[in-house]
Amino acid sequence: MVKRYFWFLFIAIDQLFNTLLGGYPDETLSSRIGKHQQCPVCRFMCWLLNFIDKDHCLKSIELDEGNRDNKH
Repeated sequence: MVKRYFWFLFIAIDQLFNTLLGGYPDETLSSRIGKHQQCPVCRFMCWLLNFIDKDHCLKSIELDEGNRDNKH
C-alpha cells in the first residue's frame, strides 16, 4: 500500500514538472520527451534515462496524452 502511494506521488511530481515546462498536465515528462526525440535535448535525456531503465522513454509514451498537434 505504501509502495503504491509513493509510485502515484512520483507520477504526480513527474506530471507537475511537465506542466511547469509547458506540457500537457496529464502527461509525464518521459512521455513528452519520448515523443520529441528529434530534439537534441530530449534525445540526450532519453539516452541518460536508458541507463536507469532500458527504452524508458519509448515505454513511457502516452499516445492519448499531450498536445494534439505534437508541438512543444
